[in-house]
Amino acid sequence: MRRLAERTIATGAGGRAARSVTVNLAESPLAWLAARGHLTARQAEAGGRLRGDYERAGLAAHVTMRWDAAPAAARGAPDACDPTLAQIDARRRFDAALGAVGAGLNDVLWRIVCAGEGLEAAERGLGWPKRAGKLVLGLALDRLADHYRLP
Repeated sequence: MRRLAERTIATGAGGRAARSVTVNLAESPLAWLAARGHLTARQAEAGGRLRGDYERAGLAAHVTMRWDAAPAAARGAPDACDPTLAQIDARRRFDAALGAVGAGLNDVLWRIVCAGEGLEAAERGLGWPKRAGKLVLGLALDRLADHYRLP
């Protein structure tokens, strides 16, 4: 899904005028980096797996009431997977993956892959110098790919 919007960005000092760019609001920071060649396919796949477990575990904040239909198991379907067990399993995989990445690297991984922060916002939030985030994110995604045993 594409949700395009115009954004104005400042181009720098010296009185130069701001310029406008079109951005896809539905695109994640990880997908943006991968589409522009800043991540390898292996790193992008590892980030996608982590994001999938994050979503399946239901770790994202819910801002409204959930109006989902009752789970199939509650309606009496015999072979339905219990959503609670699937969430617990996804949470275990998510925690194991962040643990394998290690302290210091899992902060930037969570901010960009799971919370959807951009590189600049993550760098500011972590108190890092500019342009450090892409390097550290690459290291974190490499460790994550090793954890997932990706080729």
